[in-house]
Amino acid sequence: MIGISFNKKEFEYDAYTLVKAFYPKEEVKMYCTLEEEKPKDYEKLVSISYGDQVVIGVHTRDQTLEDAAPYDEGEDRKKRKNILKQILYKLLVQETGHTLPWGNLTGIRPVKIAMGLIEEGMTNAQAADYMRNTYFTSNEKTALAIAIANRERDILKDIDYQKGYSLYVGIPFCPSICLYCSFSSSPMKLWEKRVEDYLEALFKELSFLGKAYAGRKLNTVYVGGGTPTTLNASQLDRLLSCIEENFDLQYLKELTVEAGRPDSVSPEKLRALKDHKVTRISVNPQTMNQKTLDLIGRKHTVEETVQAFHMAREAGFDNINMDLILGLPGEGKEEVLTTLSRVKSLSPESLTVHCLALKRAARLNLEKDRYAGYPMASGEAMDELVELAAEAARDLGMKPYYLYRQKNMAGNLENVGYAQGDKACLYNILMMEEKHTVFGCGAGTTTKVVIPG
Repeated sequence: MIGISFNKKEFEYDAYTLVKAFYPKEEVKMYCTLEEEKPKDYEKLVSISYGDQVVIGVHTRDQTLEDAAPYDEGEDRKKRKNILKQILYKLLVQETGHTLPWGNLTGIRPVKIAMGLIEEGMTNAQAADYMRNTYFTSNEKTALAIAIANRERDILKDIDYQKGYSLYVGIPFCPSICLYCSFSSSPMKLWEKRVEDYLEALFKELSFLGKAYAGRKLNTVYVGGGTPTTLNASQLDRLLSCIEENFDLQYLKELTVEAGRPDSVSPEKLRALKDHKVTRISVNPQTMNQKTLDLIGRKHTVEETVQAFHMAREAGFDNINMDLILGLPGEGKEEVLTTLSRVKSLSPESLTVHCLALKRAARLNLEKDRYAGYPMASGEAMDELVELAAEAARDLGMKPYYLYRQKNMAGNLENVGYAQGDKACLYNILMMEEKHTVFGCGAGTTTKVVIPG
């Protein structure tokens, strides 16, 4: 067990996530020495004491590492947090002997930092220096963040996103629930008798929002889940008709529908999407290895993925995304190369490459002892897998266009979206960089209101 003690509650979550990044498999407990008894049994103790200085120590049974810096509570909060994380990061590097690819950054939006620096007037080189010196990001990740920030700015340059908004519509049903999933989704077989009730409620919500936001420019619509294509063709037709009837689509730049599970796709459903001018769909294999698909509960075959992709091409879709997950149980370099080879043969317009995140509510985490015999890549192995995926994307003529991170990610890395030319997903950028308001309709969705500064 690793303990983190504070003499007062200040930036405790930031300290916790940074310690957890260095020791992902360890139990970490936080406590305030003014309120709780100090634990007596710990492998390591991180002590953080605030006063005229912030004093941080990393204590083990063999040694104590300690550092301090002036600390003024009247200073800007961001500056105070940076001081804390810089000291703690340096001590943890000294203790463990290794660095983290994203340095002391623990948030999910590192590209937002890069974009903000460039928008403030910094050159690319100045922004890169700031990130390396302030957050200790590696040269590779710094360059990636700067490159994506510039591409995002170019993609968004013709969109009046401050006066616009996006719409997310959630369909919380799937053919089955994947081992790694923690989304608000349930197997369709359990709820098929209630789908019409769900749609009736969803249509009322869409009708209200369409009236409430009349006069604003709707830039993108994203129908996700769950798996939207668990709905039948008639239900998809009615859902998209409801959106058309309740929203002004003259400013719409993009309409995405996830067809994420190949076992939910049919020619009739794809025709319904095409009839409603859906511009982008996602056919998501996650892996092209049958053994892994069986293990993670996908309940479809590799060949069904290939068939679903060809069906989408035959329906006329020219912007197809494919999601992949690196670090799945039992998968190493050989399995990832197999997946990448099969995906390259299909030639999608975009790839979204995820590093497996062990989410608290996912079965893979809740039942982790059951899957102990399926090792998961981490550290240097994950670095290699990420580079293999990036190389495959380059071979397909794609460049990275958005990036985000999650807690408990394999290798402490990132998820990256790659796309050809003008095939980048606008919704992904707008949502991740918090450029404008996104309204969520349906179960498990969240609305994010951005107020221009």
